Amino acid sequence: MTTAFQSSRPAWFVGADWDGQDQTNRFVGSGIWENGYHDRYVDLVNSIAQGDQIAIKSAYVRRDPNGLPFDNRGHSVSVMGIKATGIVTKNMGDGRRLQVDWTRVNPPREWYFYTHRGTVWEVQPGTWATDQLIAFTFENQDQDIDGFRNDQYWRERFGDPDQASQQQSTESTLSTEPTSSLESPPPRAYTIDDIITDGCFLDQSVLERMLERLETKQNIILQGPPGAGKTWLSKRLAYALIGHKDDDKVRQVQFHPNLSYEDFVRGYRPDRDSRLSLMDGPFLQLCDTARRDRSSKYVMVIEEINRGNPASIFGELLTLLEADKRTPNDALALAYSRNEYERFHIPPNVYVIGTMNLADRSLALVDIALRRRFAFFDLEPAFNETWLDWVRERFSETPGFASTIKQRIDTLNSEISGDSNLGDQFRIGHSHFTPAPDATIGDPREWYKDVVQTEIAPLLREYWFDNRVRADEEIEKLTAGL
Repeated sequence: MTTAFQSSRPAWFVGADWDGQDQTNRFVGSGIWENGYHDRYVDLVNSIAQGDQIAIKSAYVRRDPNGLPFDNRGHSVSVMGIKATGIVTKNMGDGRRLQVDWTRVNPPREWYFYTHRGTVWEVQPGTWATDQLIAFTFENQDQDIDGFRNDQYWRERFGDPDQASQQQSTESTLSTEPTSSLESPPPRAYTIDDIITDGCFLDQSVLERMLERLETKQNIILQGPPGAGKTWLSKRLAYALIGHKDDDKVRQVQFHPNLSYEDFVRGYRPDRDSRLSLMDGPFLQLCDTARRDRSSKYVMVIEEINRGNPASIFGELLTLLEADKRTPNDALALAYSRNEYERFHIPPNVYVIGTMNLADRSLALVDIALRRRFAFFDLEPAFNETWLDWVRERFSETPGFASTIKQRIDTLNSEISGDSNLGDQFRIGHSHFTPAPDATIGDPREWYKDVVQTEIAPLLREYWFDNRVRADEEIEKLTAGL
């Protein structure tokens, strides 16, 4: 039996479908709700408190105008059916099971437009849209359908031309809480197979291990020589972790010598009025978004993580990065707190992928404390059979030239590895010589010579800066006879 809404707590909208089987009758009859997704949503479910309001929902799309209380003009409309409401009487604390005092809603009440596809949706009160949804669900109030139709997000498809004054909802529907509307098809899944299809030349087992370590350790670093595809792979691993391509859930930053804690975490910076204000950096911004959307995963990609001073840039967050310290009990005061009571912890749905170029002579070794908090993977130049097949397909007129490139770069890399002043970390990576997926190279020889002259030659002259003759000899070997 439901009670009046408590403004200090979120309301929860949960699914009840496992593998195509609707569990609503069992849940309501047994006075429970169960998380049937094993290792997913565990932290989110554990955050549900006794006394919180909860509803079983199902989300779907309707295009047929019959039964709709408005003219959909032939457009698909996202709909959420509320099948039961209740109060959580006990959280078992295992991320799997709640005890709930349910009330069946029969027939289900239908809510339009502002819906969510995730199995567990945390709805925080305080905005026009969320307050409407909570009142509709738990207080049996009618939805202001005209207000939603004329919201900025839906106005073009469903709104009234003369309703421009309906601005009260404009900033409240989508900007204050991440949701997944059902008005467009769900995003296509992105998996390890897609990483390989996009042009990765690592074995599937290696990619699986990277993703598994990212899931469990939550922080990994890809390290290797220039051109080994570290940045390229880091973003695609993030997509595979999230489950689909979503750049709103991936934030990329570049570390450099002048980057500070104040830039990355929080510090005082000039505002629009040229006054110093306490502002969150990109990492805290990502954490704040992730905390409000705990059913999704968010990834921070840090390029050249050792180009800055990671221990100084992360500060106290170095401790909070550990996977087993992502709870409120482990929260710490930040160097710049907004008040004496503020404590911060990294949400468990935030992951970090760093890249590291070991060939940069100007960089110091990474702090040992940082190393303990990351799993490291070495990326090698991948001039293998998979790479050959990829390049041959794009050298459609002269596919055999791919083998010439492989032979010459392999020889160069052997020279680099054998040089006591260089070593394996200075080898030339395959990405320099990997055409884009949709590329067709009409003249592979000219394309190859252009890459050598504009990308490889400057690199070799930097490697052998004290022996220009040696650098020129190696450059000449790469293009001799072409």
